[in-house]
Amino acid sequence: MTEVSDLYDDSPEGIVLRIHVQPGAGRSAVVGRHGDALKVRVAAPPIEGRANEAARALLAEALGVSESDVELTSGQSSRTKRFRLNGLDAEEGEKRIRVALDDAKAADTRGARGRG
Repeated sequence: MTEVSDLYDDSPEGIVLRIHVQPGAGRSAVVGRHGDALKVRVAAPPIEGRANEAARALLAEALGVSESDVELTSGQSSRTKRFRLNGLDAEEGEKRIRVALDDAKAADTRGARGRG
């Protein structure tokens, strides 16, 4: 089982997830880990907050929460960001993060078979 407790901090409102964002990608997806952060790629460019909004929407979809429950708390102009997932406790957050990472790994494996 994948260890994910180093990717987030618990808070009274919900978990605070560390994210590493790669803007301007071909498509938006959770792609794995980047140190102690969840790595995501977003198609949006890093202009006028578009990459932040795309990351917010991607996290909501990947973790099964509403966009209104995903809040950027730090890293507005950095690739390293923190998003609070309001109403998500540590136990449920861990499950959902593991699923997102497992899905990313499976997608990478499928993509690798199609190359070459």
